[in-house]
Amino acid sequence: MSQLLDRFIRYVKVNTRSDAASQTIPTTQGQVQFARIIEEELAEIGLSEIQYNEKNGFLTAVLPETSTEDVPTIGFIAHLDTADYHAENIQPTIFPNYDGQDVVLNEKLGIIMETEEFPNLKDYVGQTLITTDGTTLLGADDKAGIVEILDAVEYLLAHPEIPHGKVLLAFGPDEEIGRGADRFDAANFPAAFAYTIDSGRVGCFEYETFNAAQAVITIEGTSVHPGTAYGTMVNAIKLGERIDASLPKEEVPEKTRGYEGFYLLTKFIGSLDHAELTYIIRDHDKELFQKRKQQLTDIVNELNETLDKKRITIYFLDQYYNMKEIIEKDMTPVELAVKAMENLGIKPDIQPFRGGTDGSKISFMGIPTPNLFTGGENFHGQYEFITLESMALASKTIVEIIKENAGKSKD
Repeated sequence: MSQLLDRFIRYVKVNTRSDAASQTIPTTQGQVQFARIIEEELAEIGLSEIQYNEKNGFLTAVLPETSTEDVPTIGFIAHLDTADYHAENIQPTIFPNYDGQDVVLNEKLGIIMETEEFPNLKDYVGQTLITTDGTTLLGADDKAGIVEILDAVEYLLAHPEIPHGKVLLAFGPDEEIGRGADRFDAANFPAAFAYTIDSGRVGCFEYETFNAAQAVITIEGTSVHPGTAYGTMVNAIKLGERIDASLPKEEVPEKTRGYEGFYLLTKFIGSLDHAELTYIIRDHDKELFQKRKQQLTDIVNELNETLDKKRITIYFLDQYYNMKEIIEKDMTPVELAVKAMENLGIKPDIQPFRGGTDGSKISFMGIPTPNLFTGGENFHGQYEFITLESMALASKTIVEIIKENAGKSKD
């Protein structure tokens, strides 16, 4: 497992944080540099048809088939970027044979990951724990996914006696800001189905995601001197507050779970004469998702009717949809993943994902793409961690899925 660990440590030190304010593809040069590093290693490993697409930022490659049977082509996908958190000068710390106690991330700064706050740490006693130094994220989301895919294909190349079909790989940009998969070249990724390796702790597996939309509400007020404001001033900020107060108070992320949807006000900027509110709207159920958009529209329309003229406009952008709608038509990728985990003694933990993945969009491009665990926890912040043993299990699961896929073709 030393090669798995060495590659992971090398990869997380590359700053690939994406940038929502950038309009380049990818949004940061760090992602390009990282893709080029992986490109060289794919060639060293011995994969074929390696290509970096400068138009969409995706790096792809092929593991040729060894089976003489007609085995469906399968794909594995991971993302190059990391989340919107400090990612410069990442210094991972390794704790061999972790003892289950509080973890001192940075003694100088007094940053400690306490088991009282993170009791999940105790699940990893005796394993090789990898953490941050408390000042950055780690980047296991999703560099763990990348190294696990590479480790799996290296294993298969070293064991050509294992029959398997063609395996396609894709490593793409800007997943964390929801843009990368929009440009995924599905036509040139002819997989019957695929998996994103981008979920959490060992056993986690998702094939249901939210339906997601963004709503931007613009309010035009009238600003006049307060001394002469009677009957004239229209305070755009106050109108924005009335809109937010009209939404169900319990239907927010901090008060919902499971299949429960929500509204989230992510930005509210304004002055007397102009205000703008940005919401994200989420629901697993397609009908309830549409009702949520309609409810916000109705609130805006009703408030406009109380004003001297139409001062409020609303614009919706659908971001992604629940991939279950596609995957449930043929549950083969789900069945294969469950069987693979069970073969390895891993208990599948199948939950609705309260977010989206690249697979949410790729599934609607014609390639059903559920989401498989990386083994990491506490993503997107200074307390992110993973263990070497979890990454090894993820790699073995990928291999097992590939083997099961070949075996299923004989049934």
